Amino acid sequence: MTTAFVLSGGASLGSIQVGMLLAMAEAGIRPDLIVGTSVGALNGGWVAARSDTDGIDALAAVWRALSRNDVFPTSLSTGFLGFIGRRRSLVSDSGLRRLLRTHLRFARLEDAPTPLHVVATDVLTGQDVLLSRGNPIDAIAASAAVPAILPPVTIDGRDLMDGGIVNNTPLSHAVALGATEIWVLPTGYACALSEPPRGAMAMVLHALTLAINQRLTTDVIRFESTVDLRVVPPLCPVRTSPADFSHSAELIGRAHEQTRRWLSMPRYRINQADLLEHHHE
Repeated sequence: MTTAFVLSGGASLGSIQVGMLLAMAEAGIRPDLIVGTSVGALNGGWVAARSDTDGIDALAAVWRALSRNDVFPTSLSTGFLGFIGRRRSLVSDSGLRRLLRTHLRFARLEDAPTPLHVVATDVLTGQDVLLSRGNPIDAIAASAAVPAILPPVTIDGRDLMDGGIVNNTPLSHAVALGATEIWVLPTGYACALSEPPRGAMAMVLHALTLAINQRLTTDVIRFESTVDLRVVPPLCPVRTSPADFSHSAELIGRAHEQTRRWLSMPRYRINQADLLEHHHE
């Protein structure tokens, strides 16, 4: 049996995955391979080296200390140049790369203690691209390059952007890589905001998470009869914008407790697709 963790994108809602991962580590569930998209690739880069409870606790500490400026450092000059077409993004990826340089524990993707694969999108063809070798900082930065917000990354002559555009929860790649037991860790989406997100960045990220959440339900229905598929229930309701990093501690705590309870249920794999439906009151 080959166990895969599939980690979806979702910007600041990636903190929800950390709570899920902590409950799974406490239950002794470890991956043989990891496939991640966007913030799922970032979390996957950590888990690929430290999947035990102490390792996930340390990841949670990093998330609790994060601010939006750590990931999306804004500047008037960069934003203006992006607006007038002199740059390909409104925000530099310097913050994201700094985080990766600080915390990644391997120099190349193929050196990860647990095999790590990240998904990006080819800017020209619109096809998803699986990255399994090479510079992990470039690969994860490409996978997380939200269009217009963060710059695309050139790898092997191709301009790559956020993998969530075409394959936010890359179940298909986990199956192709030979996984027979797949744990899906979706970030979900902000389903219960009291008002529309403020600011262009917040609105783009919110719209993106709403759009890409729909494919996961389709993929779950497609693959649940062919592999041992286990979808960890996403949080609901979520009242936090995917651009807001100030609620990470709360989201980690809620996801940890919910996942811990779910793992204790005797038949937690029933009606996998139903777990993803809009269900709060």
